[in-house]
Amino acid sequence: MRLPALLLLSCLTALPTLARAEACVVHSHGANLDVKVCQQNRSIPAKLFHDGFCQPQLKDQKVDVSYADSCPSGAFGVCSNAQVPNMPYRQDIHYYGVASDARFLQPFCEGQSHGQWQAGQ
Repeated sequence: MRLPALLLLSCLTALPTLARAEACVVHSHGANLDVKVCQQNRSIPAKLFHDGFCQPQLKDQKVDVSYADSCPSGAFGVCSNAQVPNMPYRQDIHYYGVASDARFLQPFCEGQSHGQWQAGQ
């Protein structure tokens, strides 16, 4: 049940938002889920990044968001230059937590997001 929510969170990061900071850390947790990602803005309009991409609404999940100039170190993988579906916008998505999730996230990154997967940073 944790993996579908992780992929959902990845998809939600592709929704429009606005940003005041260049990166946002999104920590979602619930009964069977604890996911932490950081989205580093490349070309999304700031307000859209901050108000949309950094504010996912996940059913039955508590979501905490913090902002930073850049994503913290310690990610098990990064989807670099990921494209937002059906939009020209790009971002880097840093994944923290369970490294074995890379086997699902890497194909999603390279296939649907047209990004480049970078392991362990």
